[in-house]
Amino acid sequence: MQVNNVSMNLSAVSSKQYPNEGYPEIALLGRSNVGKSSLINTLINRKSFARTSSTPGKTQTLNFYNIEDQLYLVDVPGYGFAKVSKKQREEFGVMIEEYLTTRDVLKGVVILVDGRHQPSEDDISMYQYVSYYHIPTLIVATKMDKVKGNQWNKTISQVKKSMQINQTDNLQLFSAETKHGKDEVWDWIEDHMKA
Repeated sequence: MQVNNVSMNLSAVSSKQYPNEGYPEIALLGRSNVGKSSLINTLINRKSFARTSSTPGKTQTLNFYNIEDQLYLVDVPGYGFAKVSKKQREEFGVMIEEYLTTRDVLKGVVILVDGRHQPSEDDISMYQYVSYYHIPTLIVATKMDKVKGNQWNKTISQVKKSMQINQTDNLQLFSAETKHGKDEVWDWIEDHMKA
């Protein structure tokens, strides 16, 4: 997709605040600091439109990025080691669950995992969760510029095996530094926008 116009339309914590234009939506899920903002910035050809942070857990709302008045990329709060209270984590859980299970225009999710490491328990349970609801999923292994080329096959088999990726979902290696995988991620998004 040629991206010229992007706006961060709104942040929502409940369904009353979701946008209502009816554009297809693709949600981005992943642990805090896995590189969601970097993926968004790479996809939309901007340096720092989605703010990257060295502090995990900065995103605390569902952030809707309007792409060309055709699509919303939805940045979902990171799970895992965010420095938030148990109560806040439960609130995040409710907010994320409401979005994933009730949003008619949600066409798919991208789950980001850190390509340098084995997927975490949180990554695995998030994938099981969206699979249970039959939400089409692309797993993106990020930070691949930090993994030696001869280790890429190992990353692929490690992610596929630990997450038990089903026949209909895909895995894509990605690097925000080198832009490797950017076109493939867009291809997947565009295929699912029309679904």
